[in-house]
Amino acid sequence: MKKIICLWSCPRNISTALMYSFGNREDTEIYDEALYGYYLHKTGLKHPGYNEIINNMEIDCKKIINETILTPKKNINFHKLMTHFLIDLDLKFLKKVSNIIFIRDPNEIINSYNKVIPNPSIKDIGIKQQFKLYNHLLETNNDPVVLDSSILLKNPAKILKILCDKLEISYSNKMIKWQKGPKKADGIWAKYWYKNVHNSSGFKDYEIKEIKLNPKNKKLAKDCEKYYNFLFSKSITI
Repeated sequence: MKKIICLWSCPRNISTALMYSFGNREDTEIYDEALYGYYLHKTGLKHPGYNEIINNMEIDCKKIINETILTPKKNINFHKLMTHFLIDLDLKFLKKVSNIIFIRDPNEIINSYNKVIPNPSIKDIGIKQQFKLYNHLLETNNDPVVLDSSILLKNPAKILKILCDKLEISYSNKMIKWQKGPKKADGIWAKYWYKNVHNSSGFKDYEIKEIKLNPKNKKLAKDCEKYYNFLFSKSITI
């Protein structure tokens, strides 16, 4: 039976690097944010490349779910997705996939996000949605895997082995390194967001970032803290 994995990430995480990690496996097909066009069409948010994304992506959520997410190509199918894309969707499809909730410290998310789109809201950050998704999955007897980016970066090989075990797939050493540069699976928004990951050939060592937040962003980080701390307590640890 083919495995479908949905990675539900927050923005400004290392989700693209994790997608590349899975994409370096010979048995895996990777998909980059199939619901992004739907999300922008639904919200009207003018993200970088808005018109190009809307004009080139499927925006019918039912088609995306049935024809892309639930139509696997290889033995393992890895969908990098953002949790805040889950607007007005029938979540029954989540029972048919393995779900990973990919978290990051809200201070780090906001510090990074603010450089591209100033003063994000709690809906933009996605941590509250991740908390809600976690509880929804538990209520529907579909235990998700929770993964924190800082823990992954501190020991990629060990954490990826644990992750693969929880997903009931074999681990591959090919998940640690990949070739620099763009990938065929990249979304058309890559030119706005993927500069750093295109310069990488593997997971970088975790570094404590210098955080500079204005008062509004500090309040947002505080509002997200309880959701993040709860999810972190459920995450894979070393």
